[in-house]
This record gives sequence, C-alpha cells and structure tokens, in this order.
Amino acid sequence: MNKRLKLSCFSLLLALVIGSCSAPEKYSYETVPNDPLKARIYTLDNGLKVYLTVNKETPRIQTFIAVRVGGKNDPAETTGLAHYFEHLMFKGTDKFGTQDYATEKPLLDAIEQQFEIYRKTTDEAERKAIYHTIDSLSYEASKYAIPNEYDKLMAAIGSTGSNAYTWYDQTVYQEDIPSNQIENWAKIQSDRFENNVIRGFHTELEAVYEEKNMSLTRDNSKVQEAIFSSLFPKHPYGTQTVLGTQENLKNPSITNIKNYYKQWYVPNNMAICMSGDLDPEKTIALIDKYFGQQQPNPELPKLNLPKEEPISQPVVKDVLGPDAESIALAWRFPGASDKDFETLQVVSQVLYNGTAGLIDLNLNQQQKVLNSYSYPMGLADYSVLLLGGLPKQGQTLDEVKDLLLKEINKLRTGDFDDKMLEANINNFKLAELQSMESNEGRADMFVSSFINGTDWKDEVSAIDRMSKLTKEDIVAFANKYLKEDNYAAIYKKQGKDPDEKKMTKPEITPIISNRDVASPFLVEVQENAVQPIEPVFLDFKKDLNQLTAKSDIPVLYKQNVANDLFQLIYVFDMGNNHDKTLGTAFDYLEYLGTSDMTPEELKSEFYRLACTFYVTPGSERTYVVLSGLNENMPAAMQLFEKLLADAQVNQEAYINMTGDILKARADAKLNQGKNFSRLVSYAMYGPDSPTTNLLTETELTNMNPQELVDRIHNQNSYKHRILYYGPSSSKDLLATINQYHQVPETLKDIPAGNEYPYLETPATKILVAPYDAKQIYMAQISNLDKKYDPAIEPVRELYNEYFGGGMNSIVFQEMRETRGLAYSAWAGMMPPSYLKYPYVLRTQIATQNDKMIDAVNTFNDIINNMPESEAAFKLAKDGLINRMRTDRTIKSDIIWSYIDAQDLGQSVDPRIKLYNDVQNMTLKDIADFQKQWVKGRTYIYCILGDKKDLELDKLKTVGPIEELTQKQIFGY
Repeated sequence: MNKRLKLSCFSLLLALVIGSCSAPEKYSYETVPNDPLKARIYTLDNGLKVYLTVNKETPRIQTFIAVRVGGKNDPAETTGLAHYFEHLMFKGTDKFGTQDYATEKPLLDAIEQQFEIYRKTTDEAERKAIYHTIDSLSYEASKYAIPNEYDKLMAAIGSTGSNAYTWYDQTVYQEDIPSNQIENWAKIQSDRFENNVIRGFHTELEAVYEEKNMSLTRDNSKVQEAIFSSLFPKHPYGTQTVLGTQENLKNPSITNIKNYYKQWYVPNNMAICMSGDLDPEKTIALIDKYFGQQQPNPELPKLNLPKEEPISQPVVKDVLGPDAESIALAWRFPGASDKDFETLQVVSQVLYNGTAGLIDLNLNQQQKVLNSYSYPMGLADYSVLLLGGLPKQGQTLDEVKDLLLKEINKLRTGDFDDKMLEANINNFKLAELQSMESNEGRADMFVSSFINGTDWKDEVSAIDRMSKLTKEDIVAFANKYLKEDNYAAIYKKQGKDPDEKKMTKPEITPIISNRDVASPFLVEVQENAVQPIEPVFLDFKKDLNQLTAKSDIPVLYKQNVANDLFQLIYVFDMGNNHDKTLGTAFDYLEYLGTSDMTPEELKSEFYRLACTFYVTPGSERTYVVLSGLNENMPAAMQLFEKLLADAQVNQEAYINMTGDILKARADAKLNQGKNFSRLVSYAMYGPDSPTTNLLTETELTNMNPQELVDRIHNQNSYKHRILYYGPSSSKDLLATINQYHQVPETLKDIPAGNEYPYLETPATKILVAPYDAKQIYMAQISNLDKKYDPAIEPVRELYNEYFGGGMNSIVFQEMRETRGLAYSAWAGMMPPSYLKYPYVLRTQIATQNDKMIDAVNTFNDIINNMPESEAAFKLAKDGLINRMRTDRTIKSDIIWSYIDAQDLGQSVDPRIKLYNDVQNMTLKDIADFQKQWVKGRTYIYCILGDKKDLELDKLKTVGPIEELTQKQIFGY
C-alpha cells in the first residue's frame, strides 16, 4: 500500500462545517464537504475527540483509542516507559482483573516501593535479594489477581484483534467489535482508561525484555534508531528510543509510570476513532455516557522540545548486526501537519513508487544495485525521507550511496518526466480507495489526523492540493530540503554489536493463574443481553458466479459494487514443484521488454494506468495477478498479455540477475527469520523440500535465458482458472477476457510435479541450527500422518481457541503471563491446505537463551497435561460463537473461500458445520480431543541459536540432538 496512506500522516480537504440534519440532534459535530468517509467529528465537554464513519458491509466496528503520548514523552531516566505502560493497560482495574482489590492493593503498593529501592541499588547481591522480595510479594499478590481478565472481557463480547502499539508520538489501543456490543465495549474501555491498576508487573517486564531482545537482532530497527539519533540530536526522537535502553528497562519505576498515566491518559489528550456498522447518534450517546464523566487535565503539559539546528554536513554512523550490509540515507523535514509534508509525499513517489520512480527505473530496473527504495516517515514534530540500498556482489556501500545521491540530484535539476506527477495523483487516489476498503484503514486515517494535529478538512483535500503541484514546485522543494550535505548516512555493516548486553534470566516464581475465577464485572458483562446478530454463511451457488471464457476457461466472478477497484487473477495448478525454473523465469520477466517497448516504458505505462501486474509461482500454484482501477483494466490487460506473449531475451539482464540471486541467497543466511524458516522446513520435509527445490549455481550459470522466456511465453497455454473481483458486469468481463487473453484453442494439461510429503515424527529428535543472537527461536512439530477429516474440524477449531489461540489461551497464560518466558508464544493443530497433506501439531516461541529449557519443559507439560478450566472453556466457546455471528466473508474472499473448500473436497461453507457443532460442545469434548489427538505425541524440536549459549546437556534429556549446518537447511 502507498506509504502516504499507510502511515496516514498528512493533510487532506477544504473547510470544516458544523453538520446539520433535518431533526435537531443532542450532539453537535463537524463534517467536511466531499469527505468520502462522511466522517462526523465530535468533541465532548471534557475534550475527548470522537471520530465516526459508517460502513455497513459487515456487522462489526473497528475501534481505536488513541492517546497523544509516546516514546518522546518518556522521562530520560526511565526510557521505554510509554511502551511498557501500553502492556500494563491490559492488566485490569480495581473492578476487573482482581477478585479482592482491597486485599491486593497493599501488596501492589509494597511491590512499587521495592522497585523504587531496586532501581536505586547498584550492588548485585543486594539487587538479587530485593528482587527475591519482589518475586515473593508478586506471588502473594497473584493470589488475588485474575490474569488476562481484560482479554476474557473482549472474548465475551466477541472482539477480535485485541492489540496496541506505541510509537514516538502515540499509544493506540485497538479492538474489532460486533456492532451489537458498543455499550459493553464502552463500559469496559472507560473503566480501563480511567482506573488502571498496575499488577503482574515483574512477569510482564520479562515480556518487554523479550521484545527488546527481538529488536537487538533486527538490524532495520537499529538502523532506524541510528537515523533518528543522527537527524535529531536534541529532540527525543533521537535522544531516546521507544523500547528504551536495556539499562532503563532493568531499573523500572512503577511510581514514574503512575505519574505518567495520570498526566497523559486524560480525555483532553485522547481520541476514539470508529468505523463500521454504527448509528452515529446512538454511538456518541453511549460514548458520552461512559467517557463523559472522566476528568480532563487542565494542566496538560505542552512539551517544550528543543528545535534542531540545520545540518551543514553529512552525519555518518555505523551500525553493526548480523544481517547483510546496506546503506541508508535520510533527510529531515517539517512535521506531518506542515503543508510541505504533502509535497514530500509527491517527491517520494517521484523517487520511488515500486514501479516507475527514478530509483525503480534507474537503479532497480537497470540492476545497478541488489535492491533500493525510498519512503517518507511522517511524525508530529518532524518528518523524514529515507533512502536505502543493498549492494550487489563486490559493490561497496559508498558506491550504492553515490547512486542514490545521483537520483536525489535529478530532483534538484528537474531531470525527471513531469508526466510522473499526474500518474502519482492517480496512484494516490488508488491507494486511498484501497485504504477505505477496510474499517481498519478508515479508522486509522482518523488516528493519524488526531496524533499529528491536522484538521480533517486538510486530510480530505490533500490529494487535490497535491494535484496542483508542478515540476517547478518539486525542483524548488528538492533544492530547499534535499541538499548535498544535510543528510544522515547510516552504514549497516556486519559484525557483533558492542552495545548489546546479556539480560540474565531472573528467578521467577510462577504466579497463580486463577483461570476459573471471574470478577463481578466480567459476570455482569457476560449476563448483559444484547440483541443477537444471526450468522450469515456462504452459498457457493448464489454468492459467486461460475462463467466460462474462450478455450473453456472457468471464470469465478464476484462483482464489486462498492468502488472502481478490480483484481484479475489467472490461477495455474502448477508451480515450482512442477518446474523449478518457474520462479526464476518470472523473476526474469521483471527485467524484460517486448519487441516494441522497453522494460522502463512498460513499467511507466502500468503506473500511468494505476494498475499493477505481477506473477507469483508458489510450490503448487502460480498466480498471474493484475489489479488497479477498473476503468483501465482493458488497457492494462492488453499490456500484460502483450508482455507475457512477446517478452524478449536480455542476455545482460540475465547475467546480472544470476549474480543478484546468488548474492541474495548468501544474504538470506545472515537473517534470523530466514534461518528459522529454513530450519522448520527441514524438520517438516527433510533435506529435499519445496524450499530447497532451487536451480543450483551451476544450473543458473549455464542456463540459456531463452529457456526462461519460452516458459513465460508458454504459461498461458496450460489449463487454468480466472478469478475476477471488480465492478465490470459478467458480460463485459467475458468480452474483455475473450478479446485480450492470448491462449490456444485447446489448453495443455498440467504436467506432473514432484511430491514433497511431510515427514512423520515417530520418535523425538532435536534439531539445532546455528545463529548467534540473544534470543533463540524454537518450534515443535508433530506429524502422525492423519489426513483431513471434516468431522473433527469443529472440535479442532475449538481446541485451538482454548489451548493456543489468543491472549486468553492456555499457552499465552502459562508461557507469558504466569512465567514471563516469552513475548509471543503459540500452539495449535494445523489443518492441511490440500487433501494429500496431514494435520500437524505446531508450537512456536522466541525466548531468551537461558530460558530455553524452561520453555521446552513448560510447553511439554501443558501440551500433555492440558489444564482444564470450565471458565476458560466457556470464554473460548462463547468468543468463537460470538465472532462467527458477526464475521462475514465478503468481496474477493468469497472466491478464495470457495477455492479453499474445493482444495479439501468440500462443496459448502465449512463454517456452517463449525457454528452448529460448537453450540453443543463441552469441555469434555476438548479434553477427549486432546487425549486422542495430542497427548503423548513425539516431536521434532527446531532450535535456532548459538550452541555455546544453549544448555545442551539438559536438552539431551528431552531427546537426541542433531546439529545441522546452514548448508543443510538452506540446501546451498
């Protein structure tokens, strides 16, 4: 999605007016003419902003509660506080999350006092003794707490997507709720924001440490922090980070957190942003009922942050980390509410838009670098333009930097096609339509406007203003801001980061889960009857149309009645398993032109049409995808059919691409996530798998590129289906397909492919692959070769919900809440995607190295001896049912649901059986499923980490260890 709209940090349309209606309304609100969201913006007497937009597509509502406070507000001595408090907002209040707050409170106060002593103590022995006291007090306090009761409340009302995020300017809390649960949601959130109680502190702190550990092996995060420290040497954007320092995290202050909460979490510093199936007048009345009594902070501080001095020479820094080397360049701009930020959006698109920008055509298309890009980062006080590049084999970072700076110079000299400006506007409009397709995208626009302090009228009119920018405006802007010497250059090099510190595992007594206890508040919400919403399931015979195009090509058709967006997909039931050159062939297509158009001309024309074309060969299917504005679909289809049929060999491009493929493969071995993915694949398939089914270096080097072009030309000659979601009528669609789709009269059968069956796991085995990081990644895999059985699907779904689903599941409670072993952990019985594959039981966790054996033992214990709780089961069951009542499969998802059902031999919506069967299920059904399908299994354990940091002797008590090399897991 376009960055301008994804980050939502800029300005859009004309004058705000007071909304008027035919009948008088109690609450006044603001609206904006020509606003596509028809937003109503209310301000309650206490200063709370409320943004509402109606979208009736599904009976659900996306909610965001945005607080205008973030990492820049952290006290210097307790950085990371804003983010840490975000975690603590899920711990409850004096009404929920506790069974006896009066008894619990003195213990919580004592914990707070001990942490104040702890953070001021430097002697390690004394600190250890104090922490032991904290741990003991926390255990006693946990006797009265009800962990995860907030998540139980959300499950009770059928909410999904419970989450939150913290950035420099904001902390935002999100829920996706059924439309009949607005009052319960408002009641819960009002209490949550007004009466927060800090509990479960020391175990949650471990989760925050784990999140920090994850960032230490994510070089992109470290590069971003280095960019900000270079551009903002005075401002908190650069002097501190959102996650905080390791030192500060190890010395937290509950007292500072409470003061921060009282100061900033007040209605005159908050906004509620909602999009979905709502009645604005009823909704604002409920919000006023529950939030209107909250007291504002009349002394709300206005941060007097230092202004940055102009940068007069490049600021150069090195960042060390495990990933491949790269270079980042960044310039500083005014904040997102400044009109110059709109110009920055246009400038950024001229530079790079993924298709036809200067960087796209001059660097990526011409293969001068391995990869390069640019995008703007909008923040409230300042903004940033970031350029990045990865070197080819043998290329230096300085050479990549010089190439990027040459493209910046073209902006200053006007060396770009001014037709790009009109194309940019078409693509901005496309991105806006795409963003407005989801309630989340719609509501997030409000969040950005509130956080950045923009008027909604300016948000609505931004594209109109941007459309008036001329080439002269862009050149003047570039000369004002993008000078030759006012940037930061961050060299991401390989090496051990000397600033990393080992975070030692503390001794934590597992707190009491009290999972069978419910507060009166939860019981009241559960018993608060709402008007039920009946579920709606798909009827594949009615909800989509099956057409036939020329050459007897099946067409699955669903009309888009909402806007002018379309997606046209050719689906071939053949992929890399059938021909391992397919992926390489369609990578090559990116660099090819036709007999009468260069690759650059093709890319520019697609961008002008506001359409995107790409081909994705998977293991078993290949997708040829065209999408964009439907009014341009015939022209775009004609263009991409021409490319498929008339692509011309480019020998030089192939040689360059071969070198880039080999460099990218080498770089992949440096990345933690890619190493773990390959390790899991090795455990699933063994050494021969879809991921190792690659052209070898010798095959790549000796390949005649004409062979790849022949495969491209021949792709449409194989049997395939066409999927279409868009506004064209079925008649017009078939006419377009029949006119432009270049296929023979008789299509060829799909050739037989290689089969890569999942390995069974008859005995326990531990696979250890090397990667030097502060955190290990671990997975367990068990395959008993049990094939798909629709009869067990409902109980499998409910088991996953109860045991390994969301934040209210057994796994989350035991691994994170009770023991602080991980930031994230999950488990579940995974269904096959095709009938030929079996069910696989999977677990996954990322945890500190010295917590590994605890994680292994705890996972094994809860998997084999599943805790049984009637209360937790009721929440899982009710939550699943409530969500199914309001979940709707709409738009193109209808087509994909039909395909997914076909792949498993089904002809009806599988949710029908799930909904009906779950109604009568009991905890015994889950327990029986666990005993029959889960208990006593043997596993392959996948552990990615440095063996010198792993307790291998203890691991050997779990099972025999096989140490793997990178060559084994990558296959090269």
